[in-house]
Amino acid sequence: MDTCARANPTRGRLLVGLTCLVFAVSARPLRASDAWANRILPFLQEHCLDCHGAEKPKAGLDLSAYGPTSPIRKERKQWLEVLEMLRRSRMPPKKAPQPPQDDRQAVAQALDDALAALDCSGEQDPGRVTLRRLNRTEYNNVVADLFGVDFKPARDFPADDIGYGFDNIGDVLSLSPVLFDKYLAAAEKIADQVTMHQGKGVPTKPPSEFLTCRLRDDEDWRPSARQFLEPLARRAFRRPLRDGELENLIKLVEVARADGASFERGVRLAVQAILVSPYFLFHVVEAPPVESTDAVLPLNDFELAARLAFFLWSRLPDDELVHLAEAGKLRDETILEQQVRRLLADDRASALAENFAAQWLQLRRLDTVAPDPDRFPDYDDDLRRASRRETELFFNTVVRDDLSVLTLLDADFSFVNDRLARHYGIAGVEGSAFQRVRFENGRRGGIVSHASMLTITSNPTRTSPVKRGKWILGEILGSPPPPPPPGVEDLDEEDEAVQAASLRERFERHRADPVCASCHQSMDPLGFALENYDAIGAWRDRDGKFPINAAGNLPDGAFFDGPADLKKVLLERKRDFVRCLSEKLLTYGLGRGIEYHDDCALEGIVNATEADGYRFSRLVLEVVRSVPFRMKRGRMAGDQTHGE
Repeated sequence: MDTCARANPTRGRLLVGLTCLVFAVSARPLRASDAWANRILPFLQEHCLDCHGAEKPKAGLDLSAYGPTSPIRKERKQWLEVLEMLRRSRMPPKKAPQPPQDDRQAVAQALDDALAALDCSGEQDPGRVTLRRLNRTEYNNVVADLFGVDFKPARDFPADDIGYGFDNIGDVLSLSPVLFDKYLAAAEKIADQVTMHQGKGVPTKPPSEFLTCRLRDDEDWRPSARQFLEPLARRAFRRPLRDGELENLIKLVEVARADGASFERGVRLAVQAILVSPYFLFHVVEAPPVESTDAVLPLNDFELAARLAFFLWSRLPDDELVHLAEAGKLRDETILEQQVRRLLADDRASALAENFAAQWLQLRRLDTVAPDPDRFPDYDDDLRRASRRETELFFNTVVRDDLSVLTLLDADFSFVNDRLARHYGIAGVEGSAFQRVRFENGRRGGIVSHASMLTITSNPTRTSPVKRGKWILGEILGSPPPPPPPGVEDLDEEDEAVQAASLRERFERHRADPVCASCHQSMDPLGFALENYDAIGAWRDRDGKFPINAAGNLPDGAFFDGPADLKKVLLERKRDFVRCLSEKLLTYGLGRGIEYHDDCALEGIVNATEADGYRFSRLVLEVVRSVPFRMKRGRMAGDQTHGE
């Protein structure tokens, strides 16, 4: 097992452990019920402990730590990856001794049986979401929804941290003292903007309908304050107000008046109090006391309305959602589906492209990439903006027209303006406005051929087959490779080396090291299939003096040559793509990472999407209908709130 351990020292414990097992397992059939305790674990202990015991375990793998309880359910995603690697002959490494094919198949079948034994017939666990605050995008949108004031106060906030690829993950959205100071300053600024500076005047209606109410000195100000503050607080908190909440806001006005401040000043203080309330700043889900934290409860209608609106629009529920929640109708399956379809058809669903797709596809990295101006003098800010807009418009079309999600992989159309059309070599496009164009030569089509994606997966001076292959594995197929092992040398970029051999030849020498080969044999062919696109996404037939070779073989023997063939390979693995996209959408919609107990939900989402022709609306509907999205886990008595 020395070669196995060295070939990929950073791969997880399970991967190496199963590789060890491959050498020793017999071809006898394994039942899922006893595959781990009675068969798999004994083989691990018998054949792998010499290298992977408690004392100085190779690759950090201590198989002696495993007990009789199977880890497969809790680490199911990892075991799914292991199964895939076994079936595609990616492990053991090619230079390591190979087990008989019958043994390999027996191991794969045993693992497949164990994975298939996941029981989804009982009550599923929706998991917990860490209490999370509004991110900067949501904060700006909510302020605009509340007041009709679109001055983006969150521009001055610290950048949101990223978790699981997204900036709306509760585990990383901390609240620092600096950020809280920013909240206080923003609340004051917003309150000043939305209350009118005209003597004793104050808005008497919520957003976009501000009217000035002038009070006589002897007039009771309380009705006007209530008329303004009650609907504002209700919308800001995304639920009906509780007993005493409105009265506390009125008391702020009263205290200000008692200190000699104007009525307007008092209302401004109340508005500031709303804007620094945890019920405004955080996504809050509440549950009645129950005896056990394992109890599963449905979200109430207001919680569901908020989760749905922030998922698809990154903003507050609109009046229709609120009215349905008030009537207790939103959880009705038929009405919920109608609302999902309505929200997807609304222009505000462009947030899915701007906030979900831009992060899933790593499109936001376009803001920071800097292609070498000497090698790529045509690259400028106009091309940067145009390439990003192409991907946003393309994704929006899949959403708006309810196309198959497979269109994202293979389409005969996209959107260009004159700048991007010149870059792509498309004639007849004039002006800065984007128009839909059709591709007929097979060179373009689908997100893998977008200039945006090709630029962010390149180096400043050249293409990067490794980055492109890694991007496809991680963002398209849901099987990201591990980080490179320590001590691996970078590719030789000296002029002498560059002139002496093509990029492909240099990579082949680089990955000859068995430590590198196990991952590169899967990444590199995918990346080289895109070598006809240069580092900013323009088509080419040569790289300097060397002709482009875009052919490759995957470890399972699949052969392809160029981007058109690559798309066929990706479509053959469409279930992997749909599973990956489902995981990304569910992660984004929940604001948390995917756990082992979400596997039943994900299987249901993927199956239903396949059965409905891979329609985007079906994928979103099944995410919304899933247990993790619609349900919440109960709490212990005394625990008042938890995250969404």
